This record gives sequence, structure tokens and C-alpha cells, in this order.
Amino acid sequence: MRNLIGPALLLCLCVFATSGTLSAQNKENRGPSSQLLGIPSGRTQVIDLTHAINDHSPAWPGDVHPFEAVINASPEKQGYFTQKFTMLEHYGTHMDAPAHFPPGKTTVDQIPVHQLFGPAVVIDIRDKAASDVDYRLTPEDIEAWETSHGRIPSGAIVMLRTGWAARWPDATRYRNIDSSGAMHFPGYSVAAARLLIARGVSGLGTDTISIDYGPSKNFEVHRTALPAGLFQLENLANLDKLPETGAFIIAAPIKLEGGSGGPCRVFAILPE
Repeated sequence: MRNLIGPALLLCLCVFATSGTLSAQNKENRGPSSQLLGIPSGRTQVIDLTHAINDHSPAWPGDVHPFEAVINASPEKQGYFTQKFTMLEHYGTHMDAPAHFPPGKTTVDQIPVHQLFGPAVVIDIRDKAASDVDYRLTPEDIEAWETSHGRIPSGAIVMLRTGWAARWPDATRYRNIDSSGAMHFPGYSVAAARLLIARGVSGLGTDTISIDYGPSKNFEVHRTALPAGLFQLENLANLDKLPETGAFIIAAPIKLEGGSGGPCRVFAILPE
């Protein structure tokens, strides 16, 4: 990720200059880059929205050997430590590229870099999901958010906060499979996805195993959002630590040539 993070920080400097996430007083007295400069000292808070990759994370039902790591070199034998690992593209905290569902064509290495950075729009449906595990985000939910915070800006990255991450890494509770084999967890509705596409957002995220709600059989939201050029972030962590507006997202996926997706490190920079 070394080659990605350098440009990421430079791009963030430009974005913070115009994003409005700093108060007018901070802009005048400290400059637009003050939040980034405060990261090394801890003055600016950065939230990691990524679950660690391991062999006991909840996998998609039916996936075989989603992750394996073996020692490649040890201090005792070679004098240094390395591992070799194999994993599925769609495991743990990961990004779905448009090519995951045709007619989407863009692979994960081809996603324009500017799409990987954007203001966070956090839509909280925890109360609704608590009473209906199959709840789907509606256009009305989005409009209620906009009534409180203003119109969703073009280039935003939408985060659906369902509270489901509290079940991680318990695969039984997280996938929530019933006796018929159907999973049950909240997600986006097609109507909501279409509205967000119309708003010009760059990506959709969720703290569940899929953007689509659990009982979905046709991946209808995948088939709506990915061909429209959006990316998707699934199995996100720590969304409960984000404000509904004001944070800034950096999504740094593996640059896997020709990949339909891949593991992704996702950060949120919080406003001061």
C-alpha cells in the first residue's frame, strides 16, 4: 500500500481545503492541512474501519478455505520471519469492484483513485434493524438524513450503520442463517441504491456481510450499484465510532490486477 498512501495524503490535503469539514476559524488560524498534520501526534483521530484478516472470520456460506496463512521463513531457520497466505477476494473487510457483477466492467485495480477518498455519510438504522433484522434502507431514510445534514454531496462514501458488527466474529450470529438456509441481516434497498446513485456517490458500505439484505437471492442491489460504477465495502468495523457527517473516508484496496474485489483497509479521519 506504500505507493497508494502517499498520493492519498496529498489528495486529502486538497479535499480538506474545500470539503468544509473544518470550521472557518480553524481554516483561518491553522490551515486546511491541520487535521492531517495532527495524525502522527494523535491530535487528529483516525478510526480503523477494518477487521483483522484471519482464519476464523465469518465467510460467505459455501466458501471453502477462504483464508490460510503458513510460515514461509522463521527466525530459527532463516533468521527472519515471513508468511505466505491465500484468501478469497471477498472475505473479511473487502471491496467489491464493479466487475464483480456484469455488466460492471471496472476491476479493482482500475477504480479511479479519486473514488477511494470522500466525505463519509453515515446513515444509522440500528433501531430499525433491532426490531427487523431484514430491514432495508429506504429513500425515506436517506431523505430524513438529508433533512438533518443537507444534501448528500457528490463523491460521498455512504456507510450503513446497522449495529451488526457487534456480532463479529461469531459466524453463527453474524450470518444468522435460519433452518431453510437463508441468512437474515439488514441492507440497502434497490430504491435507496438508485437514489444514492442519482446523488453521485462513489461507494456504498455496510457493517454486514453483504450490501444486499440477508434473504436476497438475486443480489439486486449489487446488480444496481456495481454496473453504475460504484464500489462496495462489506464487513466494516467500528462504524459506531463515526459521526453521521463530518468524517472523511480513505478506502485502500489491494491493487489486484483483474480482481473482482479484494481485501481493503478503510480509515475514517474524524473532524476536530
